[in-house]
Amino acid sequence: MATHKAQPEGAGEVIRWTVRWLDERVGTSPGIKKALRYVFPDHWSFMLGEIALYSFVVLVATGIFLTFFYEPSSATVTYHGGYAPLRGLTMSRAYESVVDLSFSVPAGLLIRQTHHWAANVFLVAIVLHLMRIFFTGAFRKPRDINYYIGLTMLTLAVVEGYVGYSLVDDLLSGQGLAIGYSTAMSLPVVGGPLAFLLWGGEFPGADSFFTRLLIIHALIIPVTLAALITVHLTIIVRQHHSQFPGPGRTERNTVGTPMWPAYALRSIGLLFAVTSVLFLLGGLIQINPIWEWGPFDTFLSTNGAQPDWYLGWLIGALRLMPAWEPHIGNVTLVPTPFWGGVLFPLAVFGFLYLWPTMERRFTGDQLRHDLLDRPRDNPVRTATGAAFATWVSAAFFAGSTDRVFLQLGISYEGQVWFWRIGGWLLPLVVYWLVKRICVELARTEVHPLRGWAGSVVTVPAAEGSGYAAVEERTPGPDEVA
Repeated sequence: MATHKAQPEGAGEVIRWTVRWLDERVGTSPGIKKALRYVFPDHWSFMLGEIALYSFVVLVATGIFLTFFYEPSSATVTYHGGYAPLRGLTMSRAYESVVDLSFSVPAGLLIRQTHHWAANVFLVAIVLHLMRIFFTGAFRKPRDINYYIGLTMLTLAVVEGYVGYSLVDDLLSGQGLAIGYSTAMSLPVVGGPLAFLLWGGEFPGADSFFTRLLIIHALIIPVTLAALITVHLTIIVRQHHSQFPGPGRTERNTVGTPMWPAYALRSIGLLFAVTSVLFLLGGLIQINPIWEWGPFDTFLSTNGAQPDWYLGWLIGALRLMPAWEPHIGNVTLVPTPFWGGVLFPLAVFGFLYLWPTMERRFTGDQLRHDLLDRPRDNPVRTATGAAFATWVSAAFFAGSTDRVFLQLGISYEGQVWFWRIGGWLLPLVVYWLVKRICVELARTEVHPLRGWAGSVVTVPAAEGSGYAAVEERTPGPDEVA
């Protein structure tokens, strides 16, 4: 008589039945057991990478929804939709489809704004994650490969954000594309042919331009990012996580929380938290109201809007660079947009890519490192990173604070010269100050963010005196918070 196994009942039995079913066919049991025993270090900063990962998941999910309603067409139409102030205006079909998505599609505005917020949080998390890796020395051997992969993901994420908001064809994104076209044209020798190739002709480009942008934004870059994320995580698991020094922690072990059940449930909770916060932002806080900017037209140039934060440093660099164009006769060798739009970002990312090699050369350190540095333990690296961040931040503020200066009555030329001088002076001041602080913290082992390092003991007042004696002493190691 033929027999068959009983069907599973209950969640626990379903999991056991699934694991057994897979193990009997493909031998997954050893791999699953090893994965469940994988240990994650217990430190809040390691969750920055997870926030970036889960923001990417939200980006993909909301992006799929948006592609059902977006039309990548530059065909001219007259708007007769639900937003009254735009009725009767001439616009591209791409812009009209996004306005219709925002006002006529159920939950369309919520999904679009959540997608936009997720892009911003995705980039914030990557930048903060990169800063943690830089200042703790997590880029050292053998994790330098993963450091380069992370930097490449950051580069692609910036391009992805730029391409994404350019799809809308509102006045903000149209001006952004005009700046991008001018920057591409400024490349020596290859600039003109490259810009014509990307745009399909002179600006604003061929009718197929938005289709090309959509393919890049919705297919090429997301698939590349997904592949890089997979490789990134695989290398992390293969090498194991790095960790901060502490009791029982060595270069040969990892102290922390195992994957199952503790860390997996914690990570799932973080996924739900990130998703919830992004949808709350999308539903409650307006972002990129394209109906206020209006449709793009080549004869329009101003609307008071600002690009997303991750492009502010590039706008600032374009503003700060002087109008210097070397010539040979009547031939312009390098147009002005090249310095801020090409050379500056190349210098920024070039420094980040080269830093692991430069540090190895300067220090002669070729050893494997699984324990992280505290920023204070390497004053030169910490001070250099802080000065570099200040240099980039000066360009960012130059591209984002013009309205503040306008309210203060400071001329445009005045603010440009302020940031030109500050962009070189402030990093020097920050380098000196941060290095001094790191040296002092390393010498005293004080932890300012953990409360006061000393302690005060109050002795009860002697009978009849009315006063209490105060005795100061140094706390023991177990008394410091």
